[in-house]
Order: sequence, then C-alpha cells, then structure tokens
Amino acid sequence: MASLPTGSGFTRRTLLGAGVSALAVGALAACSTGGSTSGSGGSGNASKPLKFWNMPWGPPAFLTEDKRIAAAYKPKSGFGSVQYQQIQWANFIQSFSTAVAANNGPAVSSGGGTQAFLFESQGKIAYADDLLDSWKKNGIYDDFLPGVVDTLKSDKGYAAVPYNLDMRLVWYNKALLEQAGADMPTDWDSYEEMCKKLKKIGVYGYGTRSGAGAFTGFHQIVAHMINNGGGLFNSDQKPDVVTDKNIEAVDWVLGLVKNGYSDPRAATYTSDNFYAQVSAKKFGGIWDGAGAKPNVKADVAKDLVVGDPLTGPGGEKGALYFPNNIMMYKNTPSQAASEAFLTYYYQNMKTLWTKNTGIGLPVLKSIADEAYKNDVDNKKILDVWQPISKTWGAPGQNTVFLNVTKVDGTQPTINFAQSVLGGKVTAKAALETLQKALEA
Repeated sequence: MASLPTGSGFTRRTLLGAGVSALAVGALAACSTGGSTSGSGGSGNASKPLKFWNMPWGPPAFLTEDKRIAAAYKPKSGFGSVQYQQIQWANFIQSFSTAVAANNGPAVSSGGGTQAFLFESQGKIAYADDLLDSWKKNGIYDDFLPGVVDTLKSDKGYAAVPYNLDMRLVWYNKALLEQAGADMPTDWDSYEEMCKKLKKIGVYGYGTRSGAGAFTGFHQIVAHMINNGGGLFNSDQKPDVVTDKNIEAVDWVLGLVKNGYSDPRAATYTSDNFYAQVSAKKFGGIWDGAGAKPNVKADVAKDLVVGDPLTGPGGEKGALYFPNNIMMYKNTPSQAASEAFLTYYYQNMKTLWTKNTGIGLPVLKSIADEAYKNDVDNKKILDVWQPISKTWGAPGQNTVFLNVTKVDGTQPTINFAQSVLGGKVTAKAALETLQKALEA
C-alpha cells in the first residue's frame, strides 16, 4: 500500500502487500458497505470536530511535527477543530474498515496507496475534484510534480490527492566503479558492460533482493518492463503480463543472473541481508528506493550516487513509483470543512520535509526545492526519475486502481521474482505462470 520511509525495505502500498489475503480484501470491502453517511455534499454539522487520521510515515519526530501542524489549524467560523489520531501500520486496514463501516471513521486520512480505491468501490470516498479546482486558484495545483495528480483519477473522479512518493531507481558505488574501470551506464548494453568489469573485481553489478518481506526484487523487474514500454496491466485494468516487451525485459534480467552479475543468493535476501552486502562493498549497482543511504555504513554511503535512468532497447525511459496519498470520506462534519483543512494542511506541511522527519519524497515542487537545495541525490531523483516514472497501471494507464492489489507483495509475484533471480526459468514461462496465478 503506502510506503514507510524509503529504503526501509518494508512497504504498505497495497492491501495484499500489507499481509491481507485476497479473501480478506473481499470481506473488508463487503463490511464497509451499508449504513448512511453524513456530510456528503456539505451537509451535516460543520462545527463538529473533524477527524484526521494519519499514518506513521517516519520516526517519532514525524508524529511530533504532524500533530503540531494539525493543532495549529484555526478553522474559519462555523467549522470545528481537528481531532488528530495516528493509526499504526499493524492491522491498519482492519482499523479503517471497521470504523468506516460504522460511520465512525475519519473525515480525512492517509493510509495505504490503494485504500482510497477500496472505499471508493463501496461509495465511501468523497471525490477531490472540487478541492483540486480550488487549488488551481491558490497555486497548490500547479506546485505538484508532473503527472502525480492524475495517478489518482478514477472513472468517477479523483479518489485522493498525492501526499508523498516512494521511488524505484538505481544507485552506484562510484568508488567500486572507479576501481573496476567502469563508467556509469546509460542503457542496457552499457549496464552489462559495467557488470562485466565489476565481476572481475569480485563485485556484483545488479544488486537486488527478494527474500522474506523484501518486495523490491519484483518491483525492479516490473520497472525494467516499464523501461522497455511494457508493464503488468492493460487499458482495461486487467493483468496482461505475457507480452513481447515484458519477455524482452525479463530475458535481460535473466542474462544478468546467468552471467554471474547478480548475487546467486539475491532471491533469498532480506532487506537487512541486502544492505549488509552493500555495506560490504559487494554491490556496485544498487536497485532500491530513495532512502538507501541511511541503511548503509557511512564509509560506503558516502560513495553512493544516484544514476541516470537507463534507455531501453526501444529508446524508452521508464521506472516504477508509488504515489502515497490523502483521501476524504463522505462521513464528515461537512465536505467544505474537509476541504478547508486539507488546503491548510498542504499549505503548511513543508516542515515535515524541511525538518527531516523521515517521510517519503514530497509531491510539491516548492517543498522539494527548499528541503533538498543541498541534497544532490534527492533533487536528482525528483528532477530526473520522477517525470519518467509510472505506476503499477502501466502500460495501459498511468494510474492507481483497486486491481493493483493483485501484484504488490502477493505470493505469485514473490514466486515470480524468486524464479527469475534464481535463473532456472525462461522469461516466457515465468510470465505465463505469473499471468495464470493472477487470473486465479
């Protein structure tokens, strides 16, 4: 679903990725139906406290600052104050579903990256179209990074607004590349050439992991598909993975594995194992999130630099990213009150980044410019990687939708990534197995 601070190796982007089974998702969706909602269309008692539920997007410093921002909100006459509550990641979907079903949930919340689409399917979400229209007049809308707003648009309206980003990209250990006499790659061929030179000094060029709780291995294989103009879903939002573009991308990864450019144990590595290998200078190319450095020993972290997006065989550039978001619910003191608070929050949330509270990358350019003016890596990630990144919905559409719960942290995707990183399958066979599992 949503993501914890990038590089943590622990993600919460989807319902299934959070450890909720497909059966449980159906049950949760069912239990959130029924009952009346108040506040839809601005009705209800606007003077009642407005409930804002947020997730622990960082260490305690995040909670302290986030609560301060909410407490400083001074609603206009007729609107109530904000009632702040932090919801823990453990069992968070159950917490939301129970409260929403009883019409005792939040008016505004963050949560899992597809959570808004679960509750939208049950008629519980208040669309953000009017809010976004108002933001076109006060400058917030134009401040969003390119494309992020439309990733949350459904057939009926905007189910949520972007909040923070989790990215997938490549880091290089510049000291190891220099030692090997290798240049930073620009495309798939030059990446292989770098790997070949790194291998001669006993270093793996393709650093990844797909062990217990480490879903980045699958994320990255999908990112290579997107880099080649492919992906997992068609325009009907259905899994469609056995394509020529995807076969070519998986073949490329299999070639890296078979040539000894990937650690043979990568399929079983946890995130701790992975970062231990980075710290031991065993990986020269590191596929990870924006928060890789804090997980690595300082003497190695100083040598890590963000690479450029690779150009695929067909000339495309592309990567995978996850837009975490904030949503509004129909059960609110008033829709106008929800929108007024969110406008205030977005106009005042920059300290979550400028005070380095551990939240993911910002979605507003003005915040990024201030928070990262001396941070070359994060600035490059947002300036260079974000514009070419796509959601799980690629290639059919660059949006998030409920069906993506099939592919994040689910057993079929874990099996797929481990089989590819094990190098014992063909690309077509691995993709056919994945397709059948997703259809089932």
